Amino acid sequence: MGFPPKQGLYDPANEHDSCGVGFVANIKGRKSHEVIEAGLQILVNLDHRGAVGADPLVGDGAGCLIQIPHGLLAAWAQDEGVDLPPAGEYAVAMCFLPRDVAAREMAMSQLEHFLTVEKQPLIGWRDVPVDTTGLGEAVLAQMPVIRQAVIGRGPNVRDQDAHERKLLAVRKQTQNPLAELAAKRQLPGLTELYIPSMSTRTVVYKGLLLAHQVGTFYKDLTDPRTESALALVHQRFSTNTFPSWRLAHPYRFIAHNGEINTVRGNVNWMNARRRTLESDVLGPDLNKMWPLIPHGQSDTASLDNALELLVAGGYPLAQAVMMLMPEAWAGNPLMDARRRAFYEYHAALMEPWDGPAAVAFTDGRQIGATLDRNGLRPARFIITDQDHVIMASEVGVLDVPEERIVRKWRLQPGKMLLIDMEEGRIIEDEEIKRSLSEAAPYEEWLAETQFKLEELSLDAMPETPAASNDPATLLDRQQAFGYTQEDLQFFLEPMARSGDDPLGSMGFDTPIAVLSRRPKLLYEYFKQNFAQVTNPPIDPIREELVMSLVSMIGPRPNLLGRQAGTHKRLEVAQPILTDEDLAKIRAINELLDGAFRTATLDTTWPASEGANGLEGALQRLCREATDAVLADMNILILSDRATGPERVPIPAALATAAVHHHLIRQGLRMQTGLVIETGEAREVHHFCVLAGYGAEAVNPYLAFQTIEALRTQNGLSQTAYEVRKNYIKAIGKGVLKVMSKMGISTYQSYCGAQIFDAVGLSTALIEKYFTGTASTIEGVGLAEIAGEAVRRHRDAYGDNPIYASMLDVGGQYAWRLRGETHAWTPESIGNLQHAVRGNLPDAYKTFAQSINEQSERLLTLRGLMRLKPGEGGPIPIEDVEPAAEIVKRFSTGAMSFGSISREAHTTLAIAMNRIGGRSNTGEGGEESDRYKTLPNGDSMRSAIKQVASGRFGVTAEYLVNADDIQIKMAQGAKPGEGGQLPGHKVDKNIARVRHSTPGVGLISPPPHHDIYSIEDLAQLIHDLKNVNQQARISVKLVSEVGVGTVAAGVAKARADHVTISGFEGGTGASPLTSLTHAGSPWEIGLAETQQTLLLNGLRTRIAVQ
Repeated sequence: MGFPPKQGLYDPANEHDSCGVGFVANIKGRKSHEVIEAGLQILVNLDHRGAVGADPLVGDGAGCLIQIPHGLLAAWAQDEGVDLPPAGEYAVAMCFLPRDVAAREMAMSQLEHFLTVEKQPLIGWRDVPVDTTGLGEAVLAQMPVIRQAVIGRGPNVRDQDAHERKLLAVRKQTQNPLAELAAKRQLPGLTELYIPSMSTRTVVYKGLLLAHQVGTFYKDLTDPRTESALALVHQRFSTNTFPSWRLAHPYRFIAHNGEINTVRGNVNWMNARRRTLESDVLGPDLNKMWPLIPHGQSDTASLDNALELLVAGGYPLAQAVMMLMPEAWAGNPLMDARRRAFYEYHAALMEPWDGPAAVAFTDGRQIGATLDRNGLRPARFIITDQDHVIMASEVGVLDVPEERIVRKWRLQPGKMLLIDMEEGRIIEDEEIKRSLSEAAPYEEWLAETQFKLEELSLDAMPETPAASNDPATLLDRQQAFGYTQEDLQFFLEPMARSGDDPLGSMGFDTPIAVLSRRPKLLYEYFKQNFAQVTNPPIDPIREELVMSLVSMIGPRPNLLGRQAGTHKRLEVAQPILTDEDLAKIRAINELLDGAFRTATLDTTWPASEGANGLEGALQRLCREATDAVLADMNILILSDRATGPERVPIPAALATAAVHHHLIRQGLRMQTGLVIETGEAREVHHFCVLAGYGAEAVNPYLAFQTIEALRTQNGLSQTAYEVRKNYIKAIGKGVLKVMSKMGISTYQSYCGAQIFDAVGLSTALIEKYFTGTASTIEGVGLAEIAGEAVRRHRDAYGDNPIYASMLDVGGQYAWRLRGETHAWTPESIGNLQHAVRGNLPDAYKTFAQSINEQSERLLTLRGLMRLKPGEGGPIPIEDVEPAAEIVKRFSTGAMSFGSISREAHTTLAIAMNRIGGRSNTGEGGEESDRYKTLPNGDSMRSAIKQVASGRFGVTAEYLVNADDIQIKMAQGAKPGEGGQLPGHKVDKNIARVRHSTPGVGLISPPPHHDIYSIEDLAQLIHDLKNVNQQARISVKLVSEVGVGTVAAGVAKARADHVTISGFEGGTGASPLTSLTHAGSPWEIGLAETQQTLLLNGLRTRIAVQ
């Protein structure tokens, strides 16, 4: 009933979905069958927002949530001869039961057992009448047995709300142990038991159905006795193509169009609350519900679980939604002070579930909808003179005469629409938030309990352990932490001088960390994830209002308690701490009268133990962290200041992740904050990895010391304060950009979210220390990481004359003697130039040999592969496709007119046209005179026309002169970011072609502003096919774990061609952080794409490049 198991590079955890969502509700709560009919009609009219895979009879799922139809069930009870209590005093559990008879009987007895344990009487089982006409074979093969359990209210339950809570305990106890029980009883089918809804108010009818099939499949929905005051509907478009019955929406509370980018971290944080979560309302039932959010669910199912918990714990529905998806408050000066206090107070209780989302929600009494803080999903509504509210992903989902429409509007970013059917009115966003923010004295509580680090002051700076700037010891420490000359030249000095993340270009041609012969920092094994197609990246400059670096340090209050008004909290405006900031945290016990207590844990180990000492050091560190938390230390500082001739530093990312996950597993993580004091972190990516694995703040003390040394040595004009401020500013801007690439707005959401793929780390290492991180290839383990740390330490404190007075050259960003190995060397470039300029075949052979030797030098993943010889020996050369045909598949990289000259651009086009290949315009348009054939028969026309987010040069004439039209969703050099062309390159010609102004720099936005979901991409593909019906429509993606499922979505959106680009990049200018650390090698992405498309039966639909 679900996905295939993990196999090859396909992993069901990478599935995404985007969709159409809508509801009809009667404001006065009047129930009727017409409301359900209208809801089903919305579903049919949203059909284009769903998708079908290789089998046209298999959709991605659709469903409808309604109030319990008491009239229908009363008739059933009469026919069955059972007593049905009045409406509201019984519940209906919609059950998807296993197809296997033994497993089904076991599943039903499992539910009945826990109903008995919780003293809730089972009134009876009802077979849900269905009509399978028109369902595809694949749908029927997966179709569960669908029954409803009708459950009475037990004597130990005082009211309807208490009954809802008791039902939640029953459902969790029934479903959570299924996998274990299935293995124990050898009934694999038992895990197919799924309970879409179990409530006294609502029931969910959903399944692996096409939109128009929901009403015909479920006969209940067309029965006139089925009446409801609301119908919440959803049509799914998943980029996975293994849809299942359980993954259809609506869920128990919500239907969702969008994506929760931070879900990995959100689920981790929820599990971390195990020891601190208590509820007067739920009482001992709470302990029966773990895990509250099971691993391996979709992001929507996880969000639904979180909302369900908050509502069961006593929060009003609207408040619970606002806690999960707060509007942008930190950077909004116009927000009412009381509302800001409300959000700031709840920020310590719950980290935001961040990502583009339109969520419709209901508990059966109220129904509403909200948008994420960026407003990156559409939601529009109308109100009619019949007291109906119709909300949907787009306008026109129902034909309503204009004269009957009282009001029409759209949901705005962070805003909420709420219909209270018990009160019989619409509650506007302003009223909802005013009443909730005035319900408690949040401002007073914050004034008494919230402390901002920058507002605290120390009378005297305490002695810090190592503040020496002595050049000799500084060099040793830098070498121990792997500093190179490039770190100083390309990162620290430019950042200190200008306050910007430095730029580079011309791609990345050095081996990935696991293949390098040089000791690499652990950060380099992690590749940043980024948004493409299923959700948009954010523009952190234009969307500054919604971006926030605010971080909370220290313990979190009990999420379900009401004691947060007395809970002390420490806030920092941004997570990079100066030495003075860290001194304040160390002294905070005295500064704040014992509200916070810090413990500093040493993250080094004795050099005498060698590489074998690392594992023991990590065990000691985790043990000390547990002891400190149990001793009521609520801020832990992980410090490698003790690094010296006798002590080797544990890699900071490893120490952070080890402690973070250890405390999560023990349920102690919410009782303490993690601050990292390290000499290792210096680049933007380093801070991002530390944040991703749980660091609430970082003090890069050695980076500050290095910057000060550079300032004095190189005679920078700024003061010590200014260079430090610039460096912090540059890191902050860089972190915001990395967050925004994934569509994440707040540091609080990013912290612990693990938005990385590991490339070249062993599964054992990941499972123990970086739990939940995606990885597709094996690689180094703890022994190798320890060996590299020891090697750096030996270089620093040994007697190697090369390192006596200078740092290692590095050679990662530019070729250097004794530096990192490069694919392109001065020698190979020289050979190529000689071969071309002199038409020298021998020089070309020498060049080709040097490039082909990359495999021998193990620079790339493909270099590790060998072609298997055929079993029957070689085939005759006459049977092999001729070279003249093979080269027709060649295409150039996408280099825009502007980034390279007209001469270079046209030469590439002529050359590719001569051999029958294809040149790519890049995103800068093309001059119209190139569409005409030259007198000698040559053509300067590029066969591939690119459509990028800036739409530069995109006209109808441009599009009709294309063989391929390529939609660039991401670019290898900087996935998740837009291209940029400096103003000095924009001359009159380039400005004319791009329809811009000469001399003005051009930056493409990170997202396509008309593509915020897979449905939007399908719309653009449709439009482009109408402009040029002969052209292939291509979509360019960048390799990352999960790109295969995105490519499957692209195929379902009816693209003809998909390009998988590697992270290495080409000519494009890009922040160095993105150039080296965002995206994965193309070999991984290509293999995953091929495997996923084959698994789906979609490979024949689309060409892959």
